[in-house]
Amino acid sequence: MTDLSAPSRLPAGVTEEGDGIVIGHGPVRVDAFIDFLCPFCRRFELSSGPTLASLVTDGRVNLVYHPMDFLDEASTTSYSTRAAAASGCASDRGRFAEFAHALFVNQPPEGGPGLSNAELAGLGRDLGLADDAFAACVSDAPYLDWPPYVTARATALGVEATPTVLVAGKVVRPEERSIVAAVQDAASGR
Repeated sequence: MTDLSAPSRLPAGVTEEGDGIVIGHGPVRVDAFIDFLCPFCRRFELSSGPTLASLVTDGRVNLVYHPMDFLDEASTTSYSTRAAAASGCASDRGRFAEFAHALFVNQPPEGGPGLSNAELAGLGRDLGLADDAFAACVSDAPYLDWPPYVTARATALGVEATPTVLVAGKVVRPEERSIVAAVQDAASGR
């Protein structure tokens, strides 16, 4: 059995269980299980991300991103884990959503090394995280044990692929129309 005890250090903004980053305070919970190397997750983020952001801004949902490391073996440097750990550094600075989006826009191909730590820090710099603290966090990697924990928790919940989206605890297709319909149903008690 996988050890599901939380790592000793977690990024700012995590769920009570420590297995995802919470964005927003709306009444309906939307969980998105993602891997920063997953091409389908990239497609999901680029197509549904603006709608999810609007649902958060409109106060309709609290969005929980669960950055997983399913595809570590599809890179030569455990890129999924390193990118997710760097997203924890961005979360510490209140910029998780923007950094996650930048990771998907700049997603490297599977099979290679992925982005270097310097390139990950550069993405943050492009988002205004230009001080030495963010780059040091990416370099020091205090959250490297967090993505395996997130993945173990997700697997224990039955998540078998990325992206997986839950709205109010129910699996929905990871596409805009299905998510919006499920949010409306959950908000109206259906």
